[in-house]
Amino acid sequence: MSDVKKDHSIGAGTGAIAGAVTGGAIGSVAGPAGTVVGALAGGAIGAKAGDSLAEVVNPTEYTAHFENSYKSTPYYSTGRDWSDYQPAYQYGYDTYGQYRGQRFEDIEPQLERDWDSSRARSRLAWGEAREAVRDGWHHIERAMPGDADRDGR
Repeated sequence: MSDVKKDHSIGAGTGAIAGAVTGGAIGSVAGPAGTVVGALAGGAIGAKAGDSLAEVVNPTEYTAHFENSYKSTPYYSTGRDWSDYQPAYQYGYDTYGQYRGQRFEDIEPQLERDWDSSRARSRLAWGEAREAVRDGWHHIERAMPGDADRDGR
């Protein structure tokens, strides 16, 4: 598989997961059947969004960028390592695709609520992870045509 195709598969996969989780949560209002339908619909929509995002921001390059620079950021905490920060950057990547067109500050309360279920093995609490998530979000936003920053929002 070519690297480009692999990167699109990664983007579509992460988008599908984020979409399925969100769709399932929204659909759960309608009961178990709603959860399943919501997860399936959210997964399909998320996969498309993730693939589109991967066309503009290569997920492999995105990860490499932050892995090479996270220790030089103002929010880096001594004693933390890549396994703590990587889930925060991944969360920024995944949620940007999910909430594209919205400002980070506007959806931050939702991101904070969902952080504990998304952080994998990261030892970062939201207060520590917030700036890395935001940094990842804005990294993508700057690369996307018509992003919120350029729209003056």
